[in-house]
Amino acid sequence: QFKLIVENPEKLLASGLQVKAVVEYTPKCAENLQDKLTLLVDDDIVHIPVLGLIPYCDLEIQSEVDFGEMIANSKLVTKQISISNHGTIAGVFKISYDGVVLLNIKPIRGVVKPKSARKIRVDVCTDVPGVIKEMMKVELESRGCTEVWVRGVVVEQVLKVLGVNCGKVLKCINFGPLYFGTSKTEQIYLYNESPECMDWVAVLEDNAIGGEMGTDLQGSTDAVLHDLSLKTKDVDVSNLILCAPNQGTLEPYEKSLITVCFSPEKFERDFEVNDASPVQDYVVFLRFETAGKRGGSLQNLSGSDSRYVDLALMGSGFPVILTFKPGTLINFEDCYLGEQTQVACTVKNESEFLPVTFRFRKTAHFSFSPARGKIETKSEKEVMISFSPHQIGKFEVKQIIDIIGTGVDKNNVDVLKTKSFHQIYLTLHAVCKSKRTSIVFTINPGLTPLISNETGQFVVRGRGQLSDTAPVAILKSIQTQIHTHRKNRNREDGALIAFPNDRAGSLRPSEWNKKYRTIFTKTERYNYVDPEFAYSDSERLLREENKKHYVRFISHLRQRRLEREAARQFYIYNNPVSLGIKPAEGLKSPDISITDFPMEKPQPEMLPLDDNCMLTSRKLAAIVSKSTNKGVWSWLSPMPSSAQEKEDCSLTLTHKQLHQIFIGPSTIDFGDVCVYSTTTKELHIINNLSVHIWIQVEIEVAELQETSPLSQVVPPLTKTHIPVVFETINAGMFKNSFSYKINNKHIGHVLVVAHAKPIELQLSRREVILSPVSGCLAGTEFRRTVRVCNPRNQPAGFIWRPVNGDTKSAFTIQPTRGFVEPYSDVECEVVWHPGFSTPETGQFTLSVRKGNSVNLKCSAKVTIHG
Repeated sequence: QFKLIVENPEKLLASGLQVKAVVEYTPKCAENLQDKLTLLVDDDIVHIPVLGLIPYCDLEIQSEVDFGEMIANSKLVTKQISISNHGTIAGVFKISYDGVVLLNIKPIRGVVKPKSARKIRVDVCTDVPGVIKEMMKVELESRGCTEVWVRGVVVEQVLKVLGVNCGKVLKCINFGPLYFGTSKTEQIYLYNESPECMDWVAVLEDNAIGGEMGTDLQGSTDAVLHDLSLKTKDVDVSNLILCAPNQGTLEPYEKSLITVCFSPEKFERDFEVNDASPVQDYVVFLRFETAGKRGGSLQNLSGSDSRYVDLALMGSGFPVILTFKPGTLINFEDCYLGEQTQVACTVKNESEFLPVTFRFRKTAHFSFSPARGKIETKSEKEVMISFSPHQIGKFEVKQIIDIIGTGVDKNNVDVLKTKSFHQIYLTLHAVCKSKRTSIVFTINPGLTPLISNETGQFVVRGRGQLSDTAPVAILKSIQTQIHTHRKNRNREDGALIAFPNDRAGSLRPSEWNKKYRTIFTKTERYNYVDPEFAYSDSERLLREENKKHYVRFISHLRQRRLEREAARQFYIYNNPVSLGIKPAEGLKSPDISITDFPMEKPQPEMLPLDDNCMLTSRKLAAIVSKSTNKGVWSWLSPMPSSAQEKEDCSLTLTHKQLHQIFIGPSTIDFGDVCVYSTTTKELHIINNLSVHIWIQVEIEVAELQETSPLSQVVPPLTKTHIPVVFETINAGMFKNSFSYKINNKHIGHVLVVAHAKPIELQLSRREVILSPVSGCLAGTEFRRTVRVCNPRNQPAGFIWRPVNGDTKSAFTIQPTRGFVEPYSDVECEVVWHPGFSTPETGQFTLSVRKGNSVNLKCSAKVTIHG
């Protein structure tokens, strides 16, 4: 089968020349051949092997597909394996699988080109925890059947609360007794015991069964039930319990330190009861759950189908009870200025569980010893209160006693600060009397002494008893002219009278147009004018002219402005439509009552967007109720258009905000559906936030390609839905998922499950026995009905055909063909026509278009009476 084509040289071959030989191979059978060529070079013999190989394919596949550890979160996990062809021709492969765990294998058959590889995609749905160990068979050309094992472990996403000191699982934290207004913190570890990272959020379960909000658990049953009816129901538990941080992300097998703070507050009652217990016990559940996984069912929107762990928080709140002897009203004895009186006050702590730290605030005229201190439980301390007045009068002081405790700032829960959380008031009554003293005044002769009072007329010379007569002036200079100079007696120039003690001020430059005269002689006073500083007459006139210039300029501007305004008003009202009448001029305003105003509906409580506010189950239920009570928006904008929408849809949402968005159900189960049918279920979207969100759905599965719309901008507090359409032409179990994005950043997924079945019709019975009706005439047909049922969601067409193909059978059935609507049935009537030697049995086949076939046996029961 080898052929050598060569022309051997007859002469010697010179250096640099060559001889060319061609070997042709023509195989006649599918086998490998081997031969050799002999080359004679002078005296040497060289053997050249010749091999003839047939074309072949060499397929190779991996023996195992290892998915590793996966979380049971209903996601579709994908792995790829390769089928390599190391041969020279293309090879065919075929994959078969009939295991328990549903695997999506694509493609299951195909061709691998030579010197290449082909990827096989294997999908597994992580909806049920367990161990995956399945085998699929792969038929490889020229290699036969090969086994490929699929391995993996699906585990639950476990979240645990651990104690900081012990490291064990923690179920409850007991804060113990605390005073109202104080705080106490405890630290825990939040542990992610799963192989994937997890976003979590803390939610206070304020409506959980077993929770207590201010009930005295030590009281009797009747007292507790009576006390429950008096308490205010609308209590914001987020003011009692703080958690920092209250949201976050945990890496696989990571611990995060969490600080939980308990701050009891006394609940106000609608009306006070004398025998009401001052103690208030609290039991609250704190739930840590995966963020955003709130896609269970539309009937349980305030709940969650996510993985969570509950932590019970217990604590008690006590009021500060201090008693004072002799009471809260303390009277001091009267004393004089510079003296001191004291009262001993006994302060007793009536609490049986907690000590009290007190501090008296500083108050004028009063002092306390000790001013601060600590009183143990059921103990008392004596405080000496002293009154040392610094002024005369009657004192009624409201003394504040601060009760000192620990508190936290909501912005920094980790740090406890000492603060005054409660005040107690004492009323202090005291009187400081004055001693009577006499002051003797002397007469001022008109010359001001070195030290004088405000009037400059009376000077204190000494102390003593008050005289019986009041001081008077010796001479009224205004009404006398005894010292007036003779030439000045009749002058009426309007001069001002100068006081005798204003000499120091008379040296300064005075007003040039005013004159002063002395008080007694009425002689014109000399006023010194400094020429270096005073204005001359010409300068004064120039200043006056300058002022008048600016006054005229401002008046001119005002006049021009008024003229322009008048012209504008004229042009406005100078038209045939408006007559210049002022609106409502001369009309009487109606009488408006408070009942005429519509009542404003209270707005529901909205959750703020800050990171400090904690989520509570009651708040979530309130905003969910408002969102779901609105009408469903069937069509929304596919993309953000307005400036507000663009700003809202560009936000990166926190875990708590994602927890307030409901997209579900997380698993859409179509149940049993028929091939070639179209089935629709709704994916509900509820936006409980106060901002717009942008939802984008990404679908790559061919069976869900008719789903629309795939993009929506959902307004705040709005409910909408996306119709998910399922169509398939392949029978079998279907499990696949599609993903969605919120604001083009946050990714979620929805699992779609369906069991596709072929078109099928069922009969109510497989055999029909026809018997005559009593009282019927001879020759009457026998009749019986049979129901054709359609258990699928697709209309099915049918036709009846006789089994033996005899169209002249004694049995007939009507209708012979037709359609059965989904989940309904059709009555068909079977008739037997009696006759001479007619067969009493027959058989029909119910043929379903693109579906199954069912046989119906018919027999007639004939009774012959002798």
